[in-house]
Amino acid sequence: MIRSAEPDDVPVVLELVRALAEYEREPDAVRMTEPDLTEALFGDPPKAAALVATADGPDLAAGRAPVVGFAIYHETFSTWTGRTGTFLVDLFVTPEHRRAGHGRALLVALAAMARDRGHPRLEWDVLDWNTSAHDFYRSLGAAPQQGWTTWRLDADALAALTGSA
Repeated sequence: MIRSAEPDDVPVVLELVRALAEYEREPDAVRMTEPDLTEALFGDPPKAAALVATADGPDLAAGRAPVVGFAIYHETFSTWTGRTGTFLVDLFVTPEHRRAGHGRALLVALAAMARDRGHPRLEWDVLDWNTSAHDFYRSLGAAPQQGWTTWRLDADALAALTGSA
């Protein structure tokens, strides 16, 4: 089952974000706290949104089906289309629940949401080495964008560029 994340999901989503960082070979990279994630998803205004995938069977602690995956996303704007789109920040399903349809269900739900909002694009980044993700996304009809490289100014570079180092 796929549903919108609720405030009570924040601890488990953050736990899954940490598991994603471990999977992506950056186990110490996550600085986000529960209050940070709560503010991002449920602040006024929210900065992002999340869908969660749940497994069959109740989680005794929560009294409902356990969360086994998430998709965090936000709106973008395209100067080419003149319209907003959807950017998938991260998609993750716990290893023991992969190949059960949760990742596909998360993407189908997000694609339907984008379509219903009139968004002409749903985009995301994938690590070059993650060939299993490449194969999965291709199986859904997605294609990598050629000729584009993601660039980033990190906190130190931002400070240096703006003269506040």
